[in-house]
Amino acid sequence: MSTLKKPIVTEKATGLNEKGQYVFQVERTANKVQIKKDIEQLYGVTVTGISTIRTNGKLKSKFTKTGAVAGRRAHGKKAIVTVKEGDVIDFYNGI
Repeated sequence: MSTLKKPIVTEKATGLNEKGQYVFQVERTANKVQIKKDIEQLYGVTVTGISTIRTNGKLKSKFTKTGAVAGRRAHGKKAIVTVKEGDVIDFYNGI
């Protein structure tokens, strides 16, 4: 089972691509060793560093005809992966 869920392609994350850093949403239970192994196998690059960030889901409220409903988005985890200089991960052309 892969620990990677999806790449994060936002304006801030795309700006990091120029530095050789890529951002992925990963399983909350994944560790850095598992993330490194999965990225190297899937994309064929050499990983030189990984930073992980655990995020808590935001509280959300929704107003319906019958009243207000409160809920929460799911908790998550992100990994910022630094690859060897010269290696590139291309999200747009597929694997």
